[in-house]
Amino acid sequence: MAATPNIVIIMTDQQRADCSQREGFALDTTPFLDKLAARGTWFNRAYTSMPACVPARISMLTGRYPSATHVRTNHNIEDMYYSEDLFDVFRKHGYTTGLCGKNHSHLTPDKADFWYECGHLGIHDDDRTSDDKAFDEFLEGTHFHMSKEPTPFPVERQIPHRLVTQAQNWLETVKQKPFLLWLSFPEPHNPYQVPEPYYSMFPPESLPQCRTDADDLEAKGFKFQWCRESLQKAFPDFEETLQRARSNYLGMLRLIDDQVQRFVQFLDDRDLREYTIIVFLSDHGDFVGEYGLMRKGPELPEALTRIPLQFVGPGINANARPHDAHVSIVDVMPTLCEAAGIPLPDGVQGRSLWPMLTGQEYPTDEFSSAYAEHGFGGLHYTSPEDGNPLEDGLTPGKSEIRNPKSETENSALRSPQSEMEWGACDCLNSWTQSGTMRMIRKGDWKLVFDMQGQGQLYNLRNDPSEVANLYDKPDLQPKRLELLEDLLTWRLRVEDPLPLPRRRYFMKRDPRNYWSQ
Repeated sequence: MAATPNIVIIMTDQQRADCSQREGFALDTTPFLDKLAARGTWFNRAYTSMPACVPARISMLTGRYPSATHVRTNHNIEDMYYSEDLFDVFRKHGYTTGLCGKNHSHLTPDKADFWYECGHLGIHDDDRTSDDKAFDEFLEGTHFHMSKEPTPFPVERQIPHRLVTQAQNWLETVKQKPFLLWLSFPEPHNPYQVPEPYYSMFPPESLPQCRTDADDLEAKGFKFQWCRESLQKAFPDFEETLQRARSNYLGMLRLIDDQVQRFVQFLDDRDLREYTIIVFLSDHGDFVGEYGLMRKGPELPEALTRIPLQFVGPGINANARPHDAHVSIVDVMPTLCEAAGIPLPDGVQGRSLWPMLTGQEYPTDEFSSAYAEHGFGGLHYTSPEDGNPLEDGLTPGKSEIRNPKSETENSALRSPQSEMEWGACDCLNSWTQSGTMRMIRKGDWKLVFDMQGQGQLYNLRNDPSEVANLYDKPDLQPKRLELLEDLLTWRLRVEDPLPLPRRRYFMKRDPRNYWSQ
């Protein structure tokens, strides 16, 4: 392996892990990514730190859980707490750094040598063509939800295509130094829209049936029910267009797959692949019709917490089968640090996956479970009357529609009156994000526990959609106790080590952040 490999992190937004053939999905949504995964190491038990954009992205960049970064919602970036992030340490060690795409984190342009930012509703830069502007206006007209018809613009106008072009143009200028590139697609996050031929690739009538539907919302509780009710209030035709939204989502996956292939082919053509580690992942998932829902929001279901994660590049073993370790988005930063020979900064909580990527020995017990968080605190909201939906749940979040170029130009879109006329809905709101919940996945089992002592226990092999809560089953008390002990262990491990002790005390720490002795 090259002493200082190039690093490319390709991230999607809201990509559900099991919507690919390598995961057993019936439709061929990501053929190139499936082949790329088999050329490296991929995980089917990889989890986000929290199923919300900003907390998850900051966890990837810092190797820290949301409870440590203090960023537990999409609106708390300024509360960020850490020592150094991925861009800090790689730039300090001689890397040229670039962001191309969606940011939605604490990063700012001064932290990168190249900066080309976009949002979900377009790329508002000075170089837009008239066609680019027309497409961006079309996105704004989707009400941040979906398009029932094929997008009336060619694929070249789509954001992933424009981002790949910009990334390629930048890399043409990087000659000597190793580079770190975060290529961040805002799709397949809503608005669910896609041009031909992708619009017709997965017709609504051909889609696999979801394992659950709206009838299962009674078992899932108020937060799930409120999420659906909010979508129905904002979009009265939500139910009748649900299959079309699913179809668009899968078409977006295929479009992204083609653009990833286009970018990787660019690396091949310029003899960069053999020196470049490529990481592909998403920040969190999407319901894609499960429980009669789209988007994200309530609690910690597998559809939202489990993410695609794969590594390919110099020194990384190839395996068509998934690795059986339980891993996290917080492990990406320490893994890339070890790959580049960079010591971990203070406060990192994730662990390096480099030994398992390269066929070295590693403590398997260390990766027998995965942990994730949810909630901004306080009590659970249990009814719509607990607050004013017009001020929260039925208005789009400020950071969701932010114009990277100008906050002032977009201010009209953010007024409560215009948002309600716009007919939009933010699935991340006081209702769906309230309280504090923690989860642990271990083999076939999953435990979710909250601040009021309420537990959920699921056997994912028998009940992959988590409808039958087994927590109070007497015969499962040993399994419940085992997972509660594991969850307690995780909670102690993710206690923030920052600030470090002053003066006399020196923390003993494994260089890979392993806890096994």
